[in-house]
Amino acid sequence: MSGLTATALAMLLAIALDAALGEPSRGHPLVAYGRLAAGAETWLNRGRARRARGVVALLLLVVPPVAAAAALAAVPVFGFSVGVALLYACIGHRSLREHARRVAVALQAGDLPAARARVGAMVSRDPQDLDAPRVAAAATESVLENGNDAVFGALFWFAVAGAPGALVYRLVNTLDAMWGYRTPRLRAFGWAAARLDDVLNYVPARLTALSYAVLGDTRAALRCWRQQAPACESPNGGPVMSSGAGSLGLALGGGAHYRGVWKARPALGAGAAPDAAGIERALRLVARTLALWLLLASGLALGGALLAAFGGGARDA
Repeated sequence: MSGLTATALAMLLAIALDAALGEPSRGHPLVAYGRLAAGAETWLNRGRARRARGVVALLLLVVPPVAAAAALAAVPVFGFSVGVALLYACIGHRSLREHARRVAVALQAGDLPAARARVGAMVSRDPQDLDAPRVAAAATESVLENGNDAVFGALFWFAVAGAPGALVYRLVNTLDAMWGYRTPRLRAFGWAAARLDDVLNYVPARLTALSYAVLGDTRAALRCWRQQAPACESPNGGPVMSSGAGSLGLALGGGAHYRGVWKARPALGAGAAPDAAGIERALRLVARTLALWLLLASGLALGGALLAAFGGGARDA
């Protein structure tokens, strides 16, 4: 089996596992990893040189598991299976869909308190003062951004560097989600995780934004990406969300409270305010993007196999 074929097949199998099984209800490795990261932050984030301590914590939490993954993935007998299992653990497409649909169902039922509680499990902003359109907007933004963070970023790095690449991406993304806040406590300690996450997400985020644009209102998506993304605090979330909002013809963004502090945020996209149907449209855009990426991976694998077959035949002749 060629490298391209193995990569494409592993992607298809990992996505199939995620669709069939979702995240484990108990014992998810990333949940255990999060507890370990929380303990490391409590232990190391004190005293002086907090930025250096953050670098040490990052290395301690990323290098050993990635080295172990690389060693296991290199074993000929079961390396392919290890790659599929690790990629499955790094992907959260079904979980994203389930969380977002819980918000949409509550909004459709007119149960704003339940919708607020459910969107609070998806976003870091304070949900208690959000009205129905802003709950829908928060969920829609989360779907678009986490399409990259929970799906496409891991697929990209798996294609580039196999199971170790996907694992590095997912672990760093998890640490950034826990430590990457610009609060007095975490600003210095989480600096390394936040910057490394920015680097790892630079290319996949733009490929995701481009995919969103191609699969919707392309002109509006590219215009919103060009005009709105530079004003966003996140160098990678900005392109993804602005392109996705423009592609869907929805008005997202705007200021919100985060941990009791108001944060001004630019407008994203253009068009109508989202509702429960807008959340579903964002989910369908992510699903179409996933289908496109898998189709491209399979096409490259098939092209490589045909090239090898015909090229080998020509050399034999």
